Amino acid sequence: MLNILKLGAVAAVALGTSFAAVPGMAAELRYAHVGAEGDIQTIFAAEAAKGIDAATKSEVSVTVYPASQLGGVAEMVDGVRMGSISMGHHDFASLARLVPEVAVFNAPFIYRDGAHALAATDPNSSPALQAVNEKLIAQGVRIIGRIYRGDRHISSNFLVKSPADLAGKPFRAVPLELWVSMVKGFGAIPTPVEVAELPTALMTGVVVGQENPLTMIAANNLNEVQSHLAMTGHMRAVLAVFINEEVWQGLSEEQRATITKVLDDEAKRSLELASESEAKLVDELKSRGMTVTTEADGLDVAAFREKVSAQVKQDFPNFEPLIAQIEAIK
Repeated sequence: MLNILKLGAVAAVALGTSFAAVPGMAAELRYAHVGAEGDIQTIFAAEAAKGIDAATKSEVSVTVYPASQLGGVAEMVDGVRMGSISMGHHDFASLARLVPEVAVFNAPFIYRDGAHALAATDPNSSPALQAVNEKLIAQGVRIIGRIYRGDRHISSNFLVKSPADLAGKPFRAVPLELWVSMVKGFGAIPTPVEVAELPTALMTGVVVGQENPLTMIAANNLNEVQSHLAMTGHMRAVLAVFINEEVWQGLSEEQRATITKVLDDEAKRSLELASESEAKLVDELKSRGMTVTTEADGLDVAAFREKVSAQVKQDFPNFEPLIAQIEAIK
């Protein structure tokens, strides 16, 4: 019987589905994401893979496929749901096709600071996330961790001080409904573009602006196609780390607890890294030629907050009870 189980595990890996055939057996997990080299999310995945291998004494090995090697966001989510990809990470809203309200954890202007964002998205202690996670589990996917990437800001090839400056202009939206709503709140025309296509879309004028954490802007050299940076801090970028539920249940309780701890430790490190790097990245992007605009320079963050929050509230009325739970988390 044991030989049959081993053969089954080998066959599963060959077919692209990596899981432990029975609890306690060695597992090989395929971990996909779309982040580029140098981004905090890429550092997180690499360190988490090393940490999991070491902490489980190689009972669980993780092979990371960054930079959309296994497909874009939709392909990655579908792969994890079906089991052809063991695990991955991306914005919480990328899972909204499975459970719409999970997108609330990416909603703009809802977190007080990075520590609050991590607490609100902790799968072990956040009531709001635990309630949503139960629905995701029923769809075959479980959130087991999170990554803090830093605040998201607006880049453009012209000066931006208020939503009026973006009115009627094509602006990149992550191809997710929440981002489309947010970009409408910016006053711009939402234009969905996958991250792998973003530099070309900016260079050719398909879109004239985008928003992302500074780590992503620097790692992807967007300064080469964008001249201005508006420090709106409209969204505290937190990514969900998620896994196929069958894969998760195929691990032993001890392996699951070990992986959870490694991911939690790496989440805290991601917050530290993001906090430490932001000031340095501002200086670096300035040195690369970008003009940086802050509230001290007349950037009207309050106007962005008002218009974006109103748009999201209009488009996602079901978010309100969850937002109240998130705001109540200390």
